[in-house]
Amino acid sequence: MSQLQTVDDVTAIARALPLANNAFINGRFVAASAGKRLPTHNPATGEHITDIAACDVDDVNAAVSAARAAFEAGSWSKRAPGERKAVLLKLAELMEQEVTQLAVLESLDSGKPVSECLTVDVPETIHVIRWHAEAIDKLYDHTAPVGEGAMALVVREAIGVVGCVLPWNFPLLMLAWKLGPALAAGCSVIVKPAEQTSLTALRVAELAHQAGVPAGVLNIVTGTGKAVGEPIGLHPDIDMVSFTGSTATGRRFLHYAAESNLKKVVLECGGKNPALVFADAEDLASVAGHVLNGAFWNMGENCSATSRLLVQDEIKEALLAEMAKQMGDWPMGNPLAPQNRLGSLVSEEHFSKVSGYLETARQEGLRIIHGGDTEQGVYVQPTVIDGVTPASALFREEIFGPVLCVTSFKTEAEAVALANDTPYGLAASVYTGKLNRAIRVSRAIRAGTVTVNCFGEGDATTPFGGYKQSGFGGRDKSVFALDQYTELKTIWIDVPTDDA
Repeated sequence: MSQLQTVDDVTAIARALPLANNAFINGRFVAASAGKRLPTHNPATGEHITDIAACDVDDVNAAVSAARAAFEAGSWSKRAPGERKAVLLKLAELMEQEVTQLAVLESLDSGKPVSECLTVDVPETIHVIRWHAEAIDKLYDHTAPVGEGAMALVVREAIGVVGCVLPWNFPLLMLAWKLGPALAAGCSVIVKPAEQTSLTALRVAELAHQAGVPAGVLNIVTGTGKAVGEPIGLHPDIDMVSFTGSTATGRRFLHYAAESNLKKVVLECGGKNPALVFADAEDLASVAGHVLNGAFWNMGENCSATSRLLVQDEIKEALLAEMAKQMGDWPMGNPLAPQNRLGSLVSEEHFSKVSGYLETARQEGLRIIHGGDTEQGVYVQPTVIDGVTPASALFREEIFGPVLCVTSFKTEAEAVALANDTPYGLAASVYTGKLNRAIRVSRAIRAGTVTVNCFGEGDATTPFGGYKQSGFGGRDKSVFALDQYTELKTIWIDVPTDDA
C-alpha cells in the first residue's frame, strides 16, 4: 500500500486512468451496433465516469459468430496445452504490472474499498488466472479397464462457445473464476459483465489480446441483462452458460436453456449463510473478528457473507461485547481512501433494498445494537441486529449488505436446524473447541463450503458453489471447475486378439 498512502494519491491515479468503454468483439473495441450507450457512475459520489456501449442481440450475435469461428478454426481450442499455458501466464504477468491501476479502476467503478481491491481482489484474480494456466498441462485423460479385446479412452474436449454472465460485487475476481478454467479448457468465451461494473473486464480483454489470446476467443459484450444476458441465455450457438448472481435471475437461465438448445447451465446464486458459535469456542475475541469480517467484508455484498449469527445462549452477551470492541476496526467512507474498510453500496437501487431491511428491523421491534442507519449517498452503516427469529424476513431473505442478524440457540441440534432452515446452502462457519463437534456439525450443515473457526471460501484449489437454491450444475474454482467447460468423450478402439 506504500504507493497509495492517501486519498489524494488514489484520486490522482483515478483521474489518469485510460478508460475502455466500447464492447470488445473479435479482437477489437467496437461501439454497440445500435449506437446506444449507458452511463456508468462512481457509486460513492454519483460522479459520471464514462458511457459504455449499450449492446443488444445484434452485438451478442456478432460476438457468438466470432467466438464460433475462432473455436472451429482452432486458433485457441486446438492449440497445444503448453502454448495456451504460456499465453495465460503472460496475461497474469501483464495484469501484475497494472495491479495498482486495476485496483483503483475496480474501486472507482464499484464502490469497493481500494485497499481491499489492492490487497485481495486484484492479486487473487491474477493468482486464479495463473493457477488455471499451470493446470493446463497437468490434467490427464483416462483409459477404462475393458480387457484385452479393446482400448477405451476417456478424454476431455472443450465444450465450445461459452457465455459467462458476471455479478457486480466482485467484477474482476468473478471474471477470473470463469475465464481461467474456460480458456484453460480451450473454449471461446463471451463475457457479459454487470452493467454497473464493466470497466475492469474491458481492460482485461485488452491485456488478454496483448498477451496472445486470438481474436474471437475472448469477447466482452456490455449492456443490460435484458438486452445482453437474455440473448446469451437463448442463443442456439452457445454451448453453455456460467452465471453468478441472484437466484431469481439464475432461474431464468434454466428457462432460457429449455427454450433454446438445452445448453448446459451452471449457476452460483444467493446465500443466507450462518455462523454457528458454540459455548465451547476457545477464543471469543478471535471469533468476533471472524464473524465481523464475514458480515462486513465487501460491505456484505457477498453471496457467502455471514448474514446470520447463531450463538449459544450462555455466551451471547459475551460475544456481542467482544464484537462491540472491534467495530472500530471497520471505518466507512470514501472507497478511494486507503484507510477505509467499508465503502459505498453499488447503486441507489441496491441501497434502497438494503436500507429497507433496517426499517423492517425497527418495525419488528428488534434490538439494533450497532449501526442501523444510513449516511449521505449510498452508504449503510455496519449493523448488528439481535433477537431475529426464523419468522423474520431478516432471517430468511438475502440482504446483501452490511447487516448481521443474531439468533440464539440452546442445543447443537437446534443450531443445526436453524442453520439449515433456509432455501439456500452456499456457505457456513462453525466455531467450537471440540474437534468431534466441528466435524459432526460441518457434515450436518447443507452448504457447499463450511469453515471451522474461521470465515472464508477456501482458495483456488477448492471448489466453490452451493446446495439447494444457492447453486446448480457445477462449481467454480479448483480442477472441478473444468468439468463445466468440457465434455467427456469415450473413444472405443477394437483390438482383435488374433491378427489372422
